[in-house]
Order: sequence, then C-alpha cells, then structure tokens
Amino acid sequence: MKLIHVLSILPFIGMLGFLPFVNKATPFILGMPFILFWIVIWVVLTSAILAIIYKIDPANREGDL
Repeated sequence: MKLIHVLSILPFIGMLGFLPFVNKATPFILGMPFILFWIVIWVVLTSAILAIIYKIDPANREGDL
C-alpha cells in the first residue's frame, strides 16, 4: 500500500476509530473536556497530514504538464 493511502486513512482512524476509547469528560485539557480536545487536535493533525500528502503526491509535481 502506498504511503499516500496510509496517510489518508490516519485522520479517519484517529478521529472516529479511537473515539470510544477516549470518550471521557473528566480530564480537562486547555479548558475543554478530553473528547473535545481529541477532536480539535485531530482537525489540526488532519490539515497537517493533508499538506504532507499534497507535497509527496507525484501528481502535484511542477512541470509535468
């Protein structure tokens, strides 16, 4: 499996796959319940992962027209 495919699956697994395991309201991080913090951190990580995918995707190379 290509690295691009693995990277594109990570946000889905992180945001939805681990929600049952992190479904806790008691620890507060930055004033947010842990589950809300988990979702916010994965939104940020998803943006970073998509930027990495864009950079390493061979279809986005300049001069290939």
